[in-house]
Amino acid sequence: MTKRKLKVGLYGFNGHQIYKALYNHPDAELTAICKADDYFVGEIRKNCANEVKIYETLEEMLQNENIELISLCSPSRKDQEEDALKCLKAGKHVYAEKPATYTEEGLDFLLATAKENGVEFHEMAGSVCVEPYWTARKIVKSGKVGEVVQVYAQKSYPLNMAYRPQDEDRDGGLVRQVGIHAMRFIEHITGLEVEEVQVRQTHLGNVDPEKGLYTASSWMMTLNNGGVASACINYLRPAGFPVYGNESVRVFGTEGMLEITDGGTKTHIYTNANGDEGVIDMTDSDCVDFFTLLAKHLLHGDAMPVSVEEELHPLRVVIRAFDNAKCTQVPRRS
Repeated sequence: MTKRKLKVGLYGFNGHQIYKALYNHPDAELTAICKADDYFVGEIRKNCANEVKIYETLEEMLQNENIELISLCSPSRKDQEEDALKCLKAGKHVYAEKPATYTEEGLDFLLATAKENGVEFHEMAGSVCVEPYWTARKIVKSGKVGEVVQVYAQKSYPLNMAYRPQDEDRDGGLVRQVGIHAMRFIEHITGLEVEEVQVRQTHLGNVDPEKGLYTASSWMMTLNNGGVASACINYLRPAGFPVYGNESVRVFGTEGMLEITDGGTKTHIYTNANGDEGVIDMTDSDCVDFFTLLAKHLLHGDAMPVSVEEELHPLRVVIRAFDNAKCTQVPRRS
């Protein structure tokens, strides 16, 4: 008997579209694509054994009754909420690139629409479903470092003005598109929520230092257990750095601390009980990527690692951060 797989349609390739994950996925199958250029069409046709239908519009693709889930990387992130609504109203589950939407009202409406239509809405929220972040989450949840008092997170991408959109509506921009990783590190590793957030950001270093893309931001936060957190978010990863994203996480608790640095390539843990415990041990890791977890959940009802509310709360934080962010003024050079 042939194993049933989740039928997936892809809309847009402006972001981390999941086409490569679907080539030989045990639980999901690529069924259709829309808004893909010739390169992606060629790659998909070359690597997919099954027939993949190509559509000109989202509306046409949604008429395909076989499709169960739409993975959204909309050409303009600002339009993605409207695209998601169309999918949900057509009875399709939605898996949306970050930021999934730009307003909390919009997010609440998407969740309500999903419920009304008997489907689910999810964001591509897998920042912690990779090592070493997954094992760090398990360590913190075990109580090994005690009560979490302070967390630091960093996410740094290259500026590369040749391709980085100046219009933040294109991909969400610094606070929403980059900052959401740090918020997931903080919340999904610790199990705590950010209750208050304040952000300062700057255009400094951009081709036009008074408008366009923000280049760096500093965040101060209060956690719902009374702890505090901070984040460093920027487009300043230097060309010589060994991995694409320069990210770090440090969790300080009453009984110890752990750290992940240099883009996830280095780890360490210290505890009051055992002192220097060395690197985080991932030998027996049970980490599974987020999309695979979602596919199993939609097919078989398997539990997700976090509730939908927990999954999407970092999105709420970055929406609030963007709405309240203040820009430092860059002095004109004489």
